[in-house]
Amino acid sequence: MAVLDLASIIGLIACLVIVIFGILYGQDGLSVLLDFYDPPSIFITFGGAFCCMLLMSPSLREYIKSLKSFGLILKVVPSNEEETIRTIIELSNVARKEGLLALEEAANDIDDDFLKKGVLLIVDGTDPELVRNILETDLNCIEARHAKTAGFWDNLGSMGPAWGMIGTLIGLINMLQDMNDPGSIGPSMAVALITTLYGSLLANWICIPVSTKLKANSAQEIMIKEVMVEGLLSIQAGENPRVIEEKLKSFLSPARRDAMKEEGGEDIG
Repeated sequence: MAVLDLASIIGLIACLVIVIFGILYGQDGLSVLLDFYDPPSIFITFGGAFCCMLLMSPSLREYIKSLKSFGLILKVVPSNEEETIRTIIELSNVARKEGLLALEEAANDIDDDFLKKGVLLIVDGTDPELVRNILETDLNCIEARHAKTAGFWDNLGSMGPAWGMIGTLIGLINMLQDMNDPGSIGPSMAVALITTLYGSLLANWICIPVSTKLKANSAQEIMIKEVMVEGLLSIQAGENPRVIEEKLKSFLSPARRDAMKEEGGEDIG
């Protein structure tokens, strides 16, 4: 069962609370919130932005898939670089004591498909350069898919303010066509500006944070897989487990290296 990412959930809710507080502060009651509700503005801003993204998507299926990626930021990405390093060290000990062919049995206990694939390539006696090329091709494809998903939210974030401005211009044109009643100018101007507010909220409350979170999660996943690639190639090269450990620890921050060192207890033969 996926663990919810409290940082994302709290951040989304907190932003909404801040906006509502800003609207209500100094006002007499909650009824002022209705002044910020305008169905035509919602239709123009959100409808226009999302329809543009549909137009830009290669297919309806890809569009729906990109929208569903919003759910990814609400879940904690399971990743532990230290645990990955320990797993690779265990594999290196097996290879050193029993030979590379013994890794085939150890591969049965590996849950990560990428790591398992690399281990089986080594067991099959694949040339090291070919192993690197195959795994790095996988990495590049994963990174490209992640970039495409994050790019969807980047583009949607740019569409929001643009369609908000379009809605504002429509409202201003309608207002200028009816200047006979000076008392209506203020309310009409307020309604015209609401679309700009909606567009800014769509971009800065939803799209930009979602894109940034997806990119951060992608970078974390790619780094862990790079650790796997370097570890597997080192095992195939017959390097000492202690040397492999020190090599892989270079991917960690100094603080995490020290913490891993303090935990100790790892038999690296």
